[in-house]
Parts: sequence; structure tokens; C-alpha cells
Amino acid sequence: MKAIVCVKQVPDTSGKVAVKADGTLDRASMATITNPDDLSAVEAAIQLKEATGCEVVVVTMGPPPAEGMLRELLAMGADRAVLVSGREFGGSDTFATSQILAAAVNKIGVEADDVVFCGRQAIDGDTAQVGPQIAEKLHLPQVTYAADIQMKDGSLVVKRLLEDGYMLLKVKTPCLITCVKELNTPRYMSVSGIFECYSKPMEVFDYNALKDDPLIEVDTIGLKGSPTNVYKSFTPPQKGAGTMLEGAGQLVSILNDKHLI
Repeated sequence: MKAIVCVKQVPDTSGKVAVKADGTLDRASMATITNPDDLSAVEAAIQLKEATGCEVVVVTMGPPPAEGMLRELLAMGADRAVLVSGREFGGSDTFATSQILAAAVNKIGVEADDVVFCGRQAIDGDTAQVGPQIAEKLHLPQVTYAADIQMKDGSLVVKRLLEDGYMLLKVKTPCLITCVKELNTPRYMSVSGIFECYSKPMEVFDYNALKDDPLIEVDTIGLKGSPTNVYKSFTPPQKGAGTMLEGAGQLVSILNDKHLI
């Protein structure tokens, strides 16, 4: 049994977001982190490993420096990592990214009792599209917005988060599940894990490694295979400093001065 986790390295949006003149994110000038929802997916996979003894494989698509993020996930408890990297993949939108990641998961191999985990969405795009698209392209049943996962009689019982409550679903493996932050609290890297992460296997899948997969065609990957066009992206204006009020009397005085009451 394997738990395959798709993760993404994203800009740290808690700081200033840098934008190029052409309206695209200047990722090179921004600090990067592991996408928060993806950390919950990694934690879910590691908990499944602790319960069943399965292998945890983390996979990401990105430039070579993304190896550092994968090493951190190996230090958390993942068993091996796959970096999908190649110039041919650059500029991919969610459609093209899901094509490439689905091909990578195909190469890793999905067997009858395997589970593919993804985060609900990435904080840089907020689309929540890649996980479901991977499931569709791999012809896997999917459950999105998982807030709790339990194994029962060889299946997974998933509590799916809705806007106004929860939905309980039972799904057979192999399947794909997208995880929300409410699912768990991701663990920190352990000291022993940090030492061991550099001896754990890490593979690199480039274009040549994946080109034989039917999903990988020139017209379906990279910028050419991306039907999404972003007209403009920008940093929203900063809000003014707030004012701390002491008591209702001060609030009433301010509203009275502004002739609002």
C-alpha cells in the first residue's frame, strides 16, 4: 500500500507579494513555504503509514530548489520523494499541471489499495482545481475537503467539510482525497528525521521520463498547453492602521463627530 502526496512550494504570502511588470508573480524574489493545506495532506499520509505500515511518497512539480522542501517532508516522515522538473513544464496552469502530475503518479504507480492525497488548494492560486483534475485524469474516485479520515473494512470513511455542515462518504481505494487544514495539525520535523532525510531516495522526473505517458503532449503541458490567461495580478492596497478604542463612550463620541448618529 502507498500513500502518494502531491505538494506544492508556494510564495510566502504573509509578506509583501512581488509582481513583475507583466503582471505575473516574481517568485524568485519571494520567500517560499510548503503550501499549508498540502502539509495537512502529508500529515494524513504519515498517520496512515503509522496505522497500516504503508509507504509515503511525496511528489511536487517545480524548479530544482524545490528539493529542499521535499527534504523537509522526508524529515517529517515521508519515505521517498519525486521532483517533477523540466523547462517544458514551465508556465503550466492548473489544467497542464494536473496533466503532468497525473503522469508522474502514473509512473510512480497506483495499485488497488493506494491513496493519493492533495491539499484542498494552494494559497498562490486558490483554485482548488488540481487535485480533482488529477483524479479525473487518473479515473480515480475522489473526495474533496476532507476534515476527517477513518479506515473501515478496507475502505475510507471521510467527513467532508461543507459550508453549512459535514457530509460522510465511504470510498474504496484506490482513490484521491483533498485535505483541509481542519483535518489535523501537521507535525514538525524530528531531529532524527532531519539526519535521515538525506539518505532517503529522491528521484527527478524530467520531460524525457514522462513523455511516453499519453497525458504528456506538447499541446497539453507548459505555457502552450495552458488555456488559462491571467489578465493582471497585483498587490492590493495596504489598509490603514486600526484604532483601539477604550469603552463604548469613545466609539459613540467618534460616530457623533462624524455625524453618523
